Amino acid sequence: MVRKADREAFMAALAAAHPNPKSELNYTTPFELLVAVVLSAQATDKGVNIATAKLFPIANTPEAIAALGVEGLTPFIQTIGLYRNKAKNVVKLSEILRDEYGGEVPEDFEKLVALPGVGRKTANVVLNVAFGHPTIAVDTHIFRVSNRTGFARGKTPDEVEEKLLKAVPKAYLKEAHHYLLLHGRYCCKARSPECERCPVVDFCNAPEKKARLADFSPKSES
Repeated sequence: MVRKADREAFMAALAAAHPNPKSELNYTTPFELLVAVVLSAQATDKGVNIATAKLFPIANTPEAIAALGVEGLTPFIQTIGLYRNKAKNVVKLSEILRDEYGGEVPEDFEKLVALPGVGRKTANVVLNVAFGHPTIAVDTHIFRVSNRTGFARGKTPDEVEEKLLKAVPKAYLKEAHHYLLLHGRYCCKARSPECERCPVVDFCNAPEKKARLADFSPKSES
């Protein structure tokens, strides 16, 4: 476990490694971000960006997406996994935003999770990235980093989220989502964590760390 006394230094090290963190999904408005995050479930950011680069110049408002309908939206996103259900959800949530919220994305967690295709993680991403709320959306990368390093262990994403909100020092809370996600995506990877270049390696006692560092230690002369 990362000790309470080390939490500040742990987050400071991640912040130094990612001094200007931002979402890797391309967007210009809260609605574009919402659509991109809904599309990103079980898909890569790169794949979503390719699809939205074609979609958003044609339709990037609730009114425009609703006008496309499912059949009109599908060709733009059919390269993305689960595109049929995602098309239905994106069109439906667009209709709700058009009819109930004046075409604006609500800056409210409960209203967001009530939208089709929007779960806790998606709502937290939108609140954090689009509106600057100090929320943490626990995806597979954040779940892995939190458990592997011992910074905030939990059996479910919700449990990890709850612990992170308590463990992350306030000064780092707004960007903690990005620090942890980027660390998990590019360094503390699932199959081959790159412990030899990890900025928080001194705080981590994961079994993978010992094995990985052994492979990079100088070989003794025979």
